[in-house]
Amino acid sequence: MSTAPTSVHAAAAALRESGGEARAGGTDIVVRARDRLTAGPFVELHRVAQIRGTAWADDGSARIGALTTIAEIAGDPALRAGYPALAATASALATPQIRAVATIGGNLLQRNRCAYYRNPAFSCFQTGGASCPAREGDHLYAAVIDQGPCVAPHPSSMAVALLAYDASVRADDGTSTPVGDLYDGADPTRDHRLAPGRLLTGVELPPPAAGESAAYHRATGRSRAEWPLVEAVARVVRTGTVITGVAVAAGAVARTPVRLTEVEQALLGRPAASESLSEALDGSTARCSPLPQTGYKAGLLRATVQEVLEQTLDRS
Repeated sequence: MSTAPTSVHAAAAALRESGGEARAGGTDIVVRARDRLTAGPFVELHRVAQIRGTAWADDGSARIGALTTIAEIAGDPALRAGYPALAATASALATPQIRAVATIGGNLLQRNRCAYYRNPAFSCFQTGGASCPAREGDHLYAAVIDQGPCVAPHPSSMAVALLAYDASVRADDGTSTPVGDLYDGADPTRDHRLAPGRLLTGVELPPPAAGESAAYHRATGRSRAEWPLVEAVARVVRTGTVITGVAVAAGAVARTPVRLTEVEQALLGRPAASESLSEALDGSTARCSPLPQTGYKAGLLRATVQEVLEQTLDRS
């Protein structure tokens, strides 16, 4: 059973009254319904036009509505110019067919891809159980930065890019939350902290940084349509030949997207040249605490961070 409201107020009210889930592009929720991980009821969002598209403020900041598709973000010339790492991340996701229907709100709030969570034969923290079977079982694709009881990496690539931009998300009640605070690695029972009955309405980005260069890269097991083993975003602002602003974020390595502040601090104030990378790359794995099967991700994280930083520093 589902309803299709036409306003944010009505959609949020329907969520609270039904106790169900919001459905936009459906690229995650349809799969979970098939696997009997959700039965609705569903509040269809496709008619809520007010949370679709990008709006620009006088100071140059941007607000992207939660129903804006990944393809629209990837193809928007203004977003590519102002937030190149965000557009590059959007361009690399999944397949053209998925990007055409998947929304930024859904990407941020999607559920993890752990095979134990997705298999009804198993019980875990996320399905009401009292353990994480992946921790002692097959965890080849699990976290390498151990944040808490659950070891399923967060699946949102867009969250990694938005974290690097110090972006925030806005809910239907008007509250604004930094993207980093939308997730909590210590809570094994859920993949995000948006309160039940609340509707994510958009993403807010600060004004673009003049002279920014940026890059996104994902390491995957195959070249097309694959979830990343490790992914990273880098943004660099330079004054002359000196790095005066830097942000590096990584995904698929922890229960949450993570800012690699150790890398950022090692680069800030250094020459914008490859010679500055050695010490910084040492910091990329400072927080790694591999599980028996995820040690390979530490090396892969370092190599992926090196890739995005080299791409960024090579761009003027």
